[in-house]
Amino acid sequence: MIVLTNVTKAFGKKTALSNVSLRVNPGEFVCIAGPSGAGKTTLLSLVIAAQEATSGSVEIDGVNVRRIPSPPLQLYRRRVGMVFQDGKLLADRTVRENIAFPLEVCGVADAVIKKRVDDVMKKLEILGNADAFPHELSAGENMRTAIARAIVHRPLIILADEPTGNLDPVQAAAILELLRAIHREGTTVILATHDASITERFPMRVIRLEEGKAMPDGTAAPAKKTIPKPATSPLKHEFFAENRASMRESPLPGSDLGGTFDTVQRRRKIKITSIGP
Repeated sequence: MIVLTNVTKAFGKKTALSNVSLRVNPGEFVCIAGPSGAGKTTLLSLVIAAQEATSGSVEIDGVNVRRIPSPPLQLYRRRVGMVFQDGKLLADRTVRENIAFPLEVCGVADAVIKKRVDDVMKKLEILGNADAFPHELSAGENMRTAIARAIVHRPLIILADEPTGNLDPVQAAAILELLRAIHREGTTVILATHDASITERFPMRVIRLEEGKAMPDGTAAPAKKTIPKPATSPLKHEFFAENRASMRESPLPGSDLGGTFDTVQRRRKIKITSIGP
């Protein structure tokens, strides 16, 4: 469970988020909607612990991210897949190499990397572009590659920051269907967008941001169907539960809690059906 409580984030004299409180349950698909400059990207950066809140708390399954020491914090970030509007692919690497990069950083064996990368390219229908470089891809192919890179390490959470911002309507719809397919496999998805039509075409829970403030929840039309959610949080059982007490007591930065995290690895495989062009 992701919980923000009275969170304010300021950059000098500019306040990006003001007293924001929200909750995202495991297995939810939540849309953070609002115009450019509303604070959507800042909110996502707090969830992934790339930045710290000026005040208030950001908790992942009951653990304040400020109190997580460095080794397990890095492991938490590896459980989160980030998708950026422009993809942020490495220009000097092929599609295959871009997707493999997160696994290489984690020291995954070459044979495992090859299998996972091949599997995810097939599922996202980009295997034919395996040896292409980013500048040779269409906008839609670029975004599919970015999503493949985000899910290849089998994250528990996907944060998608304006993933359809540079796409035409057909490509945008395909990317949204892809994210919905990933969500149906149990992954928590948080989508940030300025495009109001997305929430009209795709029923989902919507949290609206305006000038850094969260509007009352539930402003979107009710979903037409309910997607089952896990009974309990995967985060809780996989790498926070056994060390929660230690983290709450502000452990020393050098504390080594990573051993427990490494021994409790998730074995779930994301299965994505064909989405179309």
